Amino acid sequence: MVLVTHGDQKYQNSEKLAEASDWPGLSIEHRKFEAGCQATPVPVCTELVMLLSGGGMVCRAGNGEVQKSLARPGMSYLVPVGTQESHLELSDRMECLHLYLPPALLDQSALADFDIDPAKVEIAYAHGLADQVLFHICSPLRDLLHRPRQPIDALFVEGIQVALAAHLLGNYTTDRWHAPDRSPSLDPRRLQRVLDYIEASLGGDIRLEDLAAQACLSPYHFSRLFREATGLSPHRYVTDRRVQAARHELARNRLSLVEIALEFGFGSQANFTRVFRKAASLTPGQYRELCCGQAEVKADRDDTAFRRDCA
Repeated sequence: MVLVTHGDQKYQNSEKLAEASDWPGLSIEHRKFEAGCQATPVPVCTELVMLLSGGGMVCRAGNGEVQKSLARPGMSYLVPVGTQESHLELSDRMECLHLYLPPALLDQSALADFDIDPAKVEIAYAHGLADQVLFHICSPLRDLLHRPRQPIDALFVEGIQVALAAHLLGNYTTDRWHAPDRSPSLDPRRLQRVLDYIEASLGGDIRLEDLAAQACLSPYHFSRLFREATGLSPHRYVTDRRVQAARHELARNRLSLVEIALEFGFGSQANFTRVFRKAASLTPGQYRELCCGQAEVKADRDDTAFRRDCA
Protein backbone atom coordinates (compact mmCIF):
# COMPACT_ATOMS: atom_id res chain seq x y z
CA MET A 1 0.00 0.00 0.00
CA VAL A 2 1.44 3.36 -1.08
CA LEU A 3 1.74 6.04 1.61
CA VAL A 4 -0.45 9.09 0.93
CA THR A 5 1.58 12.32 1.24
CA HIS A 6 1.08 16.06 0.68
CA GLY A 7 4.33 17.14 -1.02
CA ASP A 8 2.89 17.89 -4.46
CA GLN A 9 0.11 19.96 -2.93
CA LYS A 10 2.44 21.91 -0.65
CA TYR A 11 5.44 22.50 -2.93
CA GLN A 12 3.79 23.39 -6.22
CA ASN A 13 6.53 25.80 -7.33
CA SER A 14 9.42 23.41 -6.66
CA GLU A 15 11.12 20.95 -8.98
CA LYS A 16 10.85 17.33 -7.83
CA LEU A 17 14.16 15.70 -8.78
CA ALA A 18 13.31 12.17 -7.58
CA GLU A 19 10.93 10.28 -5.33
CA ALA A 20 10.26 6.87 -3.82
CA SER A 21 6.72 6.32 -2.58
CA ASP A 22 6.14 2.56 -2.78
CA TRP A 23 7.02 1.75 0.85
CA PRO A 24 4.06 1.71 3.28
CA GLY A 25 6.00 3.25 6.16
CA LEU A 26 8.07 5.92 4.43
CA SER A 27 7.92 8.17 1.37
CA ILE A 28 10.92 10.19 0.14
CA GLU A 29 11.20 13.20 -2.18
CA HIS A 30 14.20 15.13 -3.44
CA ARG A 31 13.21 18.70 -4.37
CA LYS A 32 14.85 21.90 -5.58
CA PHE A 33 13.36 25.28 -4.58
CA GLU A 34 13.62 28.84 -5.76
CA ALA A 35 13.04 31.68 -3.31
CA GLY A 36 9.41 32.43 -2.49
CA CYS A 37 6.30 31.32 -0.64
CA GLN A 38 4.99 27.77 -0.51
CA ALA A 39 1.46 26.48 0.01
CA THR A 40 0.41 25.41 3.51
CA PRO A 41 -2.00 22.46 3.40
CA VAL A 42 -2.60 20.53 6.59
CA PRO A 43 -0.07 17.63 6.47
CA VAL A 44 -1.54 14.14 6.32
CA CYS A 45 1.63 12.61 7.79
CA THR A 46 4.65 13.82 9.75
CA GLU A 47 7.19 15.50 7.47
CA LEU A 48 10.92 15.83 8.03
CA VAL A 49 12.71 18.30 5.75
CA MET A 50 16.50 18.14 5.50
CA LEU A 51 18.51 20.83 3.72
CA LEU A 52 21.08 19.35 1.33
CA SER A 53 22.47 22.46 -0.37
CA GLY A 54 21.84 26.17 -0.66
CA GLY A 55 20.43 28.01 2.31
CA GLY A 56 18.89 31.22 3.55
CA MET A 57 16.16 32.44 5.86
CA VAL A 58 13.22 30.12 6.45
CA CYS A 59 10.16 31.92 7.81
CA ARG A 60 7.19 29.81 8.79
CA ALA A 61 4.18 29.91 11.09
CA GLY A 62 2.25 26.95 12.44
CA ASN A 63 -0.15 26.26 15.29
CA GLY A 64 0.07 29.93 16.27
CA GLU A 65 3.89 29.92 16.51
CA VAL A 66 6.13 32.05 14.25
CA GLN A 67 9.60 30.65 13.51
CA LYS A 68 12.51 32.28 11.66
CA SER A 69 15.89 30.63 11.18
CA LEU A 70 18.89 30.71 8.87
CA ALA A 71 18.98 27.33 7.16
CA ARG A 72 22.32 25.70 6.36
CA PRO A 73 23.11 22.33 4.74
CA GLY A 74 22.56 19.57 7.28
CA MET A 75 19.77 21.37 9.13
CA SER A 76 16.34 19.79 9.52
CA TYR A 77 12.75 20.93 10.05
CA LEU A 78 9.79 18.98 11.46
CA VAL A 79 6.14 19.40 10.50
CA PRO A 80 3.95 17.04 12.56
CA VAL A 81 0.81 15.53 11.10
CA GLY A 82 -2.16 17.89 11.43
CA THR A 83 -0.07 21.08 11.85
CA GLN A 84 -2.07 24.19 10.99
CA GLU A 85 0.58 26.11 9.04
CA SER A 86 -0.33 29.57 7.78
CA HIS A 87 2.95 30.75 6.22
CA LEU A 88 6.10 29.25 4.70
CA GLU A 89 8.65 31.36 2.83
CA LEU A 90 12.23 30.72 1.64
CA SER A 91 14.61 33.62 1.03
CA ASP A 92 16.90 31.81 -1.42
CA ARG A 93 17.47 28.68 -3.49
CA MET A 94 17.51 25.42 -1.58
CA GLU A 95 17.73 21.70 -2.28
CA CYS A 96 15.98 19.47 0.23
CA LEU A 97 15.23 15.87 1.10
CA HIS A 98 11.66 15.32 2.34
CA LEU A 99 10.69 12.28 4.41
CA TYR A 100 7.05 11.50 5.14
CA LEU A 101 6.14 9.18 8.02
CA PRO A 102 2.65 7.81 8.68
CA PRO A 103 1.20 8.24 12.19
CA ALA A 104 1.16 4.46 12.61
CA LEU A 105 4.98 4.27 12.45
CA LEU A 106 5.47 6.68 15.35
CA ASP A 107 2.61 5.11 17.31
CA GLN A 108 4.18 1.65 17.02
CA SER A 109 7.58 2.97 18.10
CA ALA A 110 6.09 4.84 21.06
CA LEU A 111 4.49 1.66 22.34
CA ALA A 112 7.25 -0.84 21.48
CA ASP A 113 10.38 1.24 22.19
CA PHE A 114 9.25 3.62 24.93
CA ASP A 115 6.20 1.90 26.45
CA ILE A 116 4.27 5.15 26.02
CA ASP A 117 0.60 5.49 25.14
CA PRO A 118 0.66 6.73 21.50
CA ALA A 119 -2.28 9.01 22.24
CA LYS A 120 -0.04 10.98 24.62
CA VAL A 121 2.83 11.44 22.14
CA GLU A 122 3.07 14.65 20.11
CA ILE A 123 5.98 15.51 17.81
CA ALA A 124 7.16 19.13 18.07
CA TYR A 125 6.91 21.73 15.32
CA ALA A 126 10.69 22.12 15.45
CA HIS A 127 12.97 24.22 13.24
CA GLY A 128 16.65 24.78 12.53
CA LEU A 129 17.75 21.41 13.93
CA ALA A 130 21.53 21.04 13.66
CA ASP A 131 21.27 17.37 14.61
CA GLN A 132 24.11 15.33 13.11
CA VAL A 133 22.60 12.03 14.29
CA LEU A 134 19.38 12.84 12.46
CA PHE A 135 21.33 13.84 9.36
CA HIS A 136 23.37 10.63 9.32
CA ILE A 137 20.25 8.51 9.76
CA CYS A 138 18.46 10.09 6.80
CA SER A 139 21.09 11.30 4.31
CA PRO A 140 21.78 7.82 2.80
CA LEU A 141 18.23 7.89 1.44
CA ARG A 142 19.21 10.55 -1.12
CA ASP A 143 21.55 8.11 -2.87
CA LEU A 144 18.83 5.47 -2.85
CA LEU A 145 16.67 7.76 -5.00
CA HIS A 146 19.33 8.16 -7.68
CA ARG A 147 20.39 4.58 -8.33
CA PRO A 148 18.63 1.44 -9.61
CA ARG A 149 16.49 -0.32 -7.03
CA GLN A 150 18.13 -3.32 -5.33
CA PRO A 151 16.51 -6.32 -3.60
CA ILE A 152 17.92 -5.39 -0.21
CA ASP A 153 16.56 -1.83 -0.32
CA ALA A 154 13.33 -2.73 1.49
CA LEU A 155 15.32 -4.05 4.46
CA PHE A 156 17.59 -1.01 4.34
CA VAL A 157 14.64 1.41 4.43
CA GLU A 158 12.96 -0.58 7.18
CA GLY A 159 16.02 -0.15 9.38
CA ILE A 160 16.08 3.60 8.76
CA GLN A 161 12.37 3.84 9.59
CA VAL A 162 12.92 2.19 12.97
CA ALA A 163 15.97 4.34 13.80
CA LEU A 164 14.28 7.53 12.65
CA ALA A 165 11.07 6.92 14.60
CA ALA A 166 13.01 6.13 17.78
CA HIS A 167 15.22 9.22 17.39
CA LEU A 168 12.26 11.54 16.84
CA LEU A 169 10.37 10.16 19.83
CA GLY A 170 13.47 10.24 21.99
CA ASN A 171 14.35 13.85 21.18
CA TYR A 172 11.58 15.79 19.47
CA THR A 173 8.31 15.28 21.30
CA THR A 174 6.75 18.49 22.64
CA ASP A 175 7.91 17.73 26.18
CA ARG A 176 11.52 17.00 25.13
CA TRP A 177 12.34 19.66 22.53
CA HIS A 178 12.63 23.35 23.37
CA ALA A 179 13.37 26.16 20.97
CA PRO A 180 16.94 27.51 21.35
CA ASP A 181 17.45 30.58 23.51
CA ARG A 182 17.10 33.80 21.54
CA SER A 183 19.55 35.83 23.59
CA PRO A 184 22.24 36.75 22.96
CA SER A 185 21.64 36.43 19.26
CA LEU A 186 21.54 38.29 15.98
CA ASP A 187 17.79 38.63 15.54
CA PRO A 188 16.30 37.50 12.18
CA ARG A 189 15.44 41.04 11.07
CA ARG A 190 18.98 42.37 11.45
CA LEU A 191 20.51 39.16 10.11
CA GLN A 192 18.32 39.38 7.00
CA ARG A 193 19.42 42.99 6.50
CA VAL A 194 23.06 41.88 6.58
CA LEU A 195 22.41 38.99 4.17
CA ASP A 196 20.57 41.29 1.76
CA TYR A 197 23.47 43.73 1.86
CA ILE A 198 25.91 40.92 1.05
CA GLU A 199 23.81 39.73 -1.91
CA ALA A 200 23.60 43.26 -3.30
CA SER A 201 27.34 43.87 -2.87
CA LEU A 202 28.96 40.64 -4.10
CA GLY A 203 30.76 42.49 -6.89
CA GLY A 204 32.27 45.12 -4.61
CA ASP A 205 34.49 45.42 -1.58
CA ILE A 206 32.57 44.08 1.42
CA ARG A 207 34.16 45.23 4.66
CA LEU A 208 33.47 43.85 8.13
CA GLU A 209 32.74 47.37 9.38
CA ASP A 210 30.01 47.79 6.75
CA LEU A 211 28.36 44.48 7.66
CA ALA A 212 28.47 45.34 11.37
CA ALA A 213 26.87 48.71 10.61
CA GLN A 214 23.97 46.96 8.88
CA ALA A 215 23.36 45.09 12.15
CA CYS A 216 23.99 48.19 14.33
CA LEU A 217 26.75 46.36 16.21
CA SER A 218 30.47 46.74 16.75
CA PRO A 219 32.61 44.60 14.42
CA TYR A 220 33.70 42.42 17.36
CA HIS A 221 30.20 41.63 18.60
CA PHE A 222 28.86 41.31 15.06
CA SER A 223 31.47 38.70 14.10
CA ARG A 224 30.68 36.57 17.15
CA LEU A 225 26.89 36.77 16.74
CA PHE A 226 27.06 36.23 12.98
CA ARG A 227 29.06 33.04 13.49
CA GLU A 228 26.54 31.84 16.09
CA ALA A 229 23.65 32.53 13.70
CA THR A 230 25.16 31.08 10.53
CA GLY A 231 27.92 28.72 11.65
CA LEU A 232 30.39 30.70 9.49
CA SER A 233 32.59 33.75 9.92
CA PRO A 234 31.49 36.80 7.90
CA HIS A 235 34.48 36.39 5.57
CA ARG A 236 33.77 32.70 4.97
CA TYR A 237 30.07 33.37 4.36
CA VAL A 238 30.84 36.09 1.78
CA THR A 239 33.36 33.84 0.04
CA ASP A 240 30.88 30.95 -0.10
CA ARG A 241 28.18 33.20 -1.55
CA ARG A 242 30.57 34.50 -4.20
CA VAL A 243 31.58 30.96 -5.16
CA GLN A 244 27.95 29.84 -5.31
CA ALA A 245 27.00 32.82 -7.50
CA ALA A 246 29.97 32.10 -9.75
CA ARG A 247 28.88 28.47 -10.10
CA HIS A 248 25.46 29.51 -11.39
CA GLU A 249 27.03 31.96 -13.85
CA LEU A 250 29.55 29.37 -15.06
CA ALA A 251 26.71 26.95 -15.74
CA ARG A 252 24.92 29.59 -17.83
CA ASN A 253 28.05 29.83 -20.04
CA ARG A 254 27.51 33.49 -20.99
CA LEU A 255 30.39 35.46 -19.46
CA SER A 256 34.14 34.91 -19.70
CA LEU A 257 36.10 33.84 -16.64
CA VAL A 258 37.55 37.34 -16.29
CA GLU A 259 34.07 38.88 -16.42
CA ILE A 260 32.77 36.47 -13.77
CA ALA A 261 35.79 37.18 -11.54
CA LEU A 262 35.06 40.92 -11.66
CA GLU A 263 31.26 40.50 -11.48
CA PHE A 264 31.41 38.65 -8.17
CA GLY A 265 34.18 40.46 -6.36
CA PHE A 266 37.18 38.13 -6.85
CA GLY A 267 39.30 40.99 -8.19
CA SER A 268 41.20 38.99 -10.79
CA GLN A 269 40.94 35.75 -12.74
CA ALA A 270 43.94 34.35 -10.86
CA ASN A 271 42.32 34.97 -7.47
CA PHE A 272 39.01 33.61 -8.78
CA THR A 273 40.71 30.40 -9.88
CA ARG A 274 42.52 30.00 -6.54
CA VAL A 275 39.42 30.54 -4.38
CA PHE A 276 37.12 28.49 -6.62
CA ARG A 277 39.54 25.54 -6.80
CA LYS A 278 39.84 25.51 -3.00
CA ALA A 279 36.05 25.45 -2.61
CA ALA A 280 35.09 23.12 -5.46
CA SER A 281 38.22 21.01 -6.12
CA LEU A 282 37.95 22.13 -9.76
CA THR A 283 39.11 25.18 -11.66
CA PRO A 284 36.34 27.45 -12.98
CA GLY A 285 37.07 26.25 -16.51
CA GLN A 286 36.81 22.59 -15.51
CA TYR A 287 33.57 23.27 -13.64
CA ARG A 288 32.07 24.97 -16.70
CA GLU A 289 33.05 22.04 -18.92
CA LEU A 290 31.50 19.59 -16.48
CA CYS A 291 28.26 21.56 -16.26
CA CYS A 292 27.99 22.00 -19.99
CA GLY A 293 28.78 18.34 -20.71
CA GLN A 294 31.85 19.14 -22.80
CA ALA A 295 34.34 17.00 -20.90
CA GLU A 296 34.69 14.44 -18.19
CA VAL A 297 36.72 15.88 -15.33
CA LYS A 298 38.12 13.97 -12.37
CA ALA A 299 37.49 15.77 -9.09
CA ASP A 300 37.88 15.15 -5.40
CA ARG A 301 34.14 15.48 -4.97
CA ASP A 302 31.27 13.48 -6.46
CA ASP A 303 30.36 14.69 -9.98
CA THR A 304 26.69 14.07 -9.19
CA ALA A 305 26.71 16.89 -6.65
CA PHE A 306 28.15 19.28 -9.23
CA ARG A 307 25.56 18.32 -11.83
CA ARG A 308 22.84 19.13 -9.32
CA ASP A 309 24.40 22.60 -8.87
CA CYS A 310 24.34 23.06 -12.63
CA ALA A 311 20.74 21.96 -13.07
